[in-house]
Amino acid sequence: MATGVVPVTDHIILKAVEAEEITTSGLVIPDSAKEAPQHGHVVAVGPGRPLENGEVQSMDDIKAGDRVLYQKYTGQDVSVDSEDYIIIRYQDVLAKLED
Repeated sequence: MATGVVPVTDHIILKAVEAEEITTSGLVIPDSAKEAPQHGHVVAVGPGRPLENGEVQSMDDIKAGDRVLYQKYTGQDVSVDSEDYIIIRYQDVLAKLED
């Protein structure tokens, strides 16, 4: 788990996958032209979103170590102890990637 970072409610903390710097043909892509990847490795998962009836929406299908795809233009970039993370909501997860 991320040092000092514990997600609350339905938030998920991700470690972003780095964008490719060199194409398969050998061209180097400058930082300004790189598109941010929309998948990452799950570092930590919150307990879930409280529902109106007092129950908590389960997030058992996502756990630390999973690799997930998430929506474009979502999440909050944060830096803790010189490590960069993205915090997203459970509803922004599109799919789990299997190796």
